[in-house]
Amino acid sequence: MTSDSRSHAEPGPTEWGAGRHGVGPWAEEHPGEPLPSSDRFDPELLAEGDRRNVVDAYRYLTREAIIADIDTRRHRLHIAIENFENDANIGTVVRTANAFAVDTVHIVGRRRWNRRGAMVTDRYQRLRHHADVATLLGWAREHHLEVVAIDNTPGSVPLEEAELPENCLLLFGQEGPGVSEDAQSGAMMTCSIAQFGSTRSINAGVAAGIAMHAWIRQHADMNKSW
Repeated sequence: MTSDSRSHAEPGPTEWGAGRHGVGPWAEEHPGEPLPSSDRFDPELLAEGDRRNVVDAYRYLTREAIIADIDTRRHRLHIAIENFENDANIGTVVRTANAFAVDTVHIVGRRRWNRRGAMVTDRYQRLRHHADVATLLGWAREHHLEVVAIDNTPGSVPLEEAELPENCLLLFGQEGPGVSEDAQSGAMMTCSIAQFGSTRSINAGVAAGIAMHAWIRQHADMNKSW
């Protein structure tokens, strides 16, 4: 495929931008081909088309079939975010965690959170609730996960230089206050993200994406990416 043909290709798996998203009915997309007989396929999607926010490999599949396949691809990375005031960034964190096939997203504090930013990826992502930080840290110890807090605080280790553990739980604080003292004291280390401008901090959802990708670069098999 030439660079010119790429520029005119259909929207990618994130389905951003203008134009028709997804695929139409199977009969239109695959004229003359019989309908798939496997129960992994959704009859309604085959008949009406699939406009969901999923990669092309998952078109027409049932939600259960997609989850089952992601379960074979999940990494040893866990993500946790403190949610004392219904942090709206959780939706963004969940969406990014889904993109990187994170094992589980842990929500600490209030159960309620704004799911708009998740773009329905919460349907495919494992989620777990913990009443408080102590409960989360206990769960992490039980499952042999090293906790790494992400916050720009004095004494933190630059994320750009840190060696992140493979069995890892990255812990993020609420927008504004950042990671709580209890969370930092229970973590093996706190990592900071290098900044060069005037703002004191970057958005919590953005910070989570940067940290997740840092782990991915160190531990993921890039041959298995889409």
